[in-house]
Amino acid sequence: MLEAMLNAWRLPDLRRKLLFTFGILIIFRFIAHVPIPGVTEEGLRSLREVFQTNQLLGMLDLFSGSAMRNLSIASMGVYPYITASIMMQLLIPIIPQLEALSKEGEAGRNKINQYTHWLTVPLAAVQGYGQLLILQQQGVITNFGLTGGNLLPTATMVIAMTAGTVLLVWMGELITENGIGNGVSIIIFGGIVASLPNMIGQSFLTGGGGNIGGLLVFVVLALATTVAIVVFNEAQRRLPVQYARSLFRGGRMYRQTGASHLPLRVNSAGMIPLIFAMSIMIFPGTVASYFTVSSTPWVANAAEFFRRIFDTTGLFYWLMYFLLVVGFTFFYTMVIFQQQNLAENLQKNGGFIPGIRPGKPTAEYLTKVLTRITWAGAVFLGLVAVMPFLAQQITGVQALQLSSTSMLIVVGVVLDTMKQLEAQLLMRHYEGFIR
Repeated sequence: MLEAMLNAWRLPDLRRKLLFTFGILIIFRFIAHVPIPGVTEEGLRSLREVFQTNQLLGMLDLFSGSAMRNLSIASMGVYPYITASIMMQLLIPIIPQLEALSKEGEAGRNKINQYTHWLTVPLAAVQGYGQLLILQQQGVITNFGLTGGNLLPTATMVIAMTAGTVLLVWMGELITENGIGNGVSIIIFGGIVASLPNMIGQSFLTGGGGNIGGLLVFVVLALATTVAIVVFNEAQRRLPVQYARSLFRGGRMYRQTGASHLPLRVNSAGMIPLIFAMSIMIFPGTVASYFTVSSTPWVANAAEFFRRIFDTTGLFYWLMYFLLVVGFTFFYTMVIFQQQNLAENLQKNGGFIPGIRPGKPTAEYLTKVLTRITWAGAVFLGLVAVMPFLAQQITGVQALQLSSTSMLIVVGVVLDTMKQLEAQLLMRHYEGFIR
């Protein structure tokens, strides 16, 4: 592996791509420390205290690479763009015009990508306003609101956060075009990795350093989870496919067949089910926490009940989280599978699965196989989702959190980037990373 890295660095074009990617990540880290207008030093100090108790803000801060903790213009990261992309994927089979665009090749995909960028702007504005509203309720910012003299400062803050998201998306696309890997994913990867040293340091300061045995077990669980993520991300079921070809030679038609395979991934949904499930599980408890101080007794009691039910330290929370991840894995996998039209594309290209008739029987067979292997992927994602709870129960280390979503993102981005470097090296007749 070291030799492959040296070979990649010796090649001028690959070295330029790597330096460009690192340069964009460095610029991203500088942007993460540029605060939005109207933020005071006192507000930042109180904000850091709020992050210790608010789980929703803690999750947003982790994904933004501590930019949320600094109230930076990059506080939202590229997640409004990710949300817009997921929404477009779910809307394609519902809206006939979008479905027709998705079948028009590269031009159609470019048009859908353009719509995704347009959708990102209002989503970023709404998400930015929501985050600032939460911070106002926590007493972090004061000059915020849509009435009186607060309208202009509020609009300035929201516009600054929206512009920061659009800037990061543009930087990610620059990496995709001129660097190595998927640019948007690498921006997310850079944010998560940048926040890890701070999180580990806080765990030692809050008492985690005294539990050396628990920390060692925690590290072993983290490594085992990483290995499992790599195995399941690369696992696939290969279905044999044959293609029939007709050739004219000497005035005669000859029929030839070529063998290939159709790979069906065990984990086709990636990290999307975890994001869906986490959003649903965090939302009720977060909303309920705002009504626990209500002057109406039944409202306060109901809010306290829901806050306890959706408490992240309770068994009910993690059981529901597991079930939601499994359910969303099947839902998202089937949505993506229907958009791919594998059976129709095989029939158009003269391909068929041996023993299965083309057309509807092939579609039914592919659905049955995909459903079976998705069970393994769904249960795996569910176990990865509840791994933070299991790790804390086994090791007793409460200060250090094993974020399953973060691990899936980091491992996925590393694997994808290594594959792209591998392809670049093999094209130039060099030995790659994977042997």
